[in-house]
Amino acid sequence: VAATDGPMPQTREHILLGRQVGIPRIVVFMNKVDMVDDAELLELVEMEIRDLLSFYEYDGDNGPVVQGSALGGLNNDPNWVPKIIELMEAVDAWIEEPVRDNEKPFLMPVEDVFTITGRGTVATGRIETGVANTGDPVEIIGMGADKLTSTITGVEMFRKILDRGEAGDNVGLLLRGIDKADIRRGMVICKPGSVKPHAKLK
Repeated sequence: VAATDGPMPQTREHILLGRQVGIPRIVVFMNKVDMVDDAELLELVEMEIRDLLSFYEYDGDNGPVVQGSALGGLNNDPNWVPKIIELMEAVDAWIEEPVRDNEKPFLMPVEDVFTITGRGTVATGRIETGVANTGDPVEIIGMGADKLTSTITGVEMFRKILDRGEAGDNVGLLLRGIDKADIRRGMVICKPGSVKPHAKLK
């Protein structure tokens, strides 16, 4: 939130969106503090931010609101670099680690599919449950298509090749023997036998 403007309509929209998608906690960075000389104005902007957080059922009284200057931090200004560090410390302290559901069978909805020349088809998505290891057999189910079977030949996350991905990770899975045309967004990749597809619902 810019200290020069205070909470804007998009601030309200972002907080509402956070509430709607189930984000449990928010850390606020009040930016451009170096452009405001009036301490009372800064206090008023922080109060407005806290009221807005409380309105959307966040902890407006206790949630961190860090005042600083992003540009000052970027330019290594000694007055503002510590505020960026304070922001990251607030994120580490206030935002809880999500619980990873690694005990259930592997399940990943497909978000995108592409081909790597010479390597094969890659399906990307966020692992919902379980663990995906290189070498694991998988089934690809959904969209009315026949059930496909494959083997994970590679797990990639943030352009790094890994041996495994676990619940909560956004990964790309390299799949053996699968053509790009066989798989699309909305299908799921799962541990064999763990998901039963249904064509009709009552």
